[in-house]
Amino acid sequence: MPLPELTHQLPMDVEEFLVWMTADQGRAANTIAAYRRDLRGYVGWLDERGASLRTVSTADLEEFIATRRSTGAAASSIARQLAAIRMLHRYLVVEADTRVDDPTADLEGVRVPSGLPKPLSEEQVLALLDAVVATGPLAVRDRALLELLYATGARISEACGLSMGEIDFDQRLVRLFGKGAKERIVPYGRPAAAALEEWFSPRGRALLVPDQWRRRSDAEAVFLNGRGQRLTRQAAWAIVRRYGRAAGITGDLSPHVLRHTCATHLLDHGADLRVVQEMLGHASISTTQVYTQVSQERLWDVYRAAHPRATRR
Repeated sequence: MPLPELTHQLPMDVEEFLVWMTADQGRAANTIAAYRRDLRGYVGWLDERGASLRTVSTADLEEFIATRRSTGAAASSIARQLAAIRMLHRYLVVEADTRVDDPTADLEGVRVPSGLPKPLSEEQVLALLDAVVATGPLAVRDRALLELLYATGARISEACGLSMGEIDFDQRLVRLFGKGAKERIVPYGRPAAAALEEWFSPRGRALLVPDQWRRRSDAEAVFLNGRGQRLTRQAAWAIVRRYGRAAGITGDLSPHVLRHTCATHLLDHGADLRVVQEMLGHASISTTQVYTQVSQERLWDVYRAAHPRATRR
C-alpha cells in the first residue's frame, strides 16, 4: 500500500524550511521541488498516524522507513527522502528552535548499493557522435549537445540551462551553474567548438528561432527545441538515448553516463583528481575519487588483455 500524500498545504514548519533552504542555503528550484515531494509523503504518513513534526520519535521514523521498504521503494529513493527528513528536523532544532531534540540523530541510515554506471569506451563515444548523420537544424543541435556533454561533463540541467552569454567562443570556455547555484568555468575542446560553431551558424539555431519568443529566457537559450523554446531536460535525455540506440550501445544510456565517461577518460589520460573535481563541480573530493576506482578497473582490463604475463602463473 503506497504512502498517503497530503492534498492540502504543507505545515508552516515545512514551508519555512523550504524558504530557508532556498534563501539561506542557495538550493536550486529543482532540488526544492524534490524536497517538497519527499516531505509531502512524510508529513502525509505522520498525519495519518495522528503524529506531527513536533512529536514524531525515532521509533516512529524507524517504522516509517520499514513502511517505505514494505511498499517496494528503492533503497536510493528511501535514502533520498530520509536525507530531506534529516535536514528538516535539524532545521527545526538549530534554526527554527521549535524542537529541543532531533529524532533523526540516532536513526540508522539506509544503505544504498554502491556502483556507478559503466562509462563508455572512447570507441563508443565516437560511435555515439557519428550516429548524428542528418544535416537539418535539429541534428546540428543534437551533435552540439552531445559534444558539449562529453567535453565538459556537464549535468543535463546545466547544459539545458545554458544561455548564450555563458559561452566564451574565443577561449573555448563555458560557465556552468551547478547545485546550489555554484558557478564554475569549464573548458571544451576543438570538436565541441566546431559543433557549437555549426549550431550557431545560419544552418542551425537560426532556423529554429520563432517569429515571437514565448518567454524572454528562451531568446538567450543555447539549445532550442523545434518550437523555438528552451530545450527541456526530458527532451535532452531522449536525444542521448536515441543516438545511443542508433550507435548500437547496449544498456540504458543517459546524460549522466556521459558525465561519468568524461571524468573517467580524463583520469585515464592522466588528469589531476582536483582538476576533475573542479570540472565536475563536486563539493567534496571524495565524490570524485569514486572515478579513480573505475579508471583502475579499466586499467586492469587493458593490462590483463595486453600483457603476455598478466595471467600466467
